[in-house]
Amino acid sequence: MSAIYVTANFKETQVGLIRAGQSVRLEVDALPDLEIAGRVDSISPGTGAEFSILPPENATGNFTKIVQRIPVRIAIDAPPEVRRLLVPGMSVVATVDTRNAAGELEEISSRTQ
Repeated sequence: MSAIYVTANFKETQVGLIRAGQSVRLEVDALPDLEIAGRVDSISPGTGAEFSILPPENATGNFTKIVQRIPVRIAIDAPPEVRRLLVPGMSVVATVDTRNAAGELEEISSRTQ
């Protein structure tokens, strides 16, 4: 248990500024008075549906746009006494600090116009 992590499923509209290495604040529902630090370890190269055993087949004429979820792996930086309180399946709210990437999208946008 030297390396534990959270897999957060962010909406595709939320991952535009998420980068590996950014700091994350985790709030665990079972531990309301405790804030846990973490960092973005990796972002999945595809949505959760792309890697499922039975991916949804949307070629039925249904043109409703559905926001996909993209798994983001967050490494937990917590002391052992906090780690032992965490068990698989707990509900967590993850807040990623994306301030360092805010200007990046503006720069890309201005180059493509």
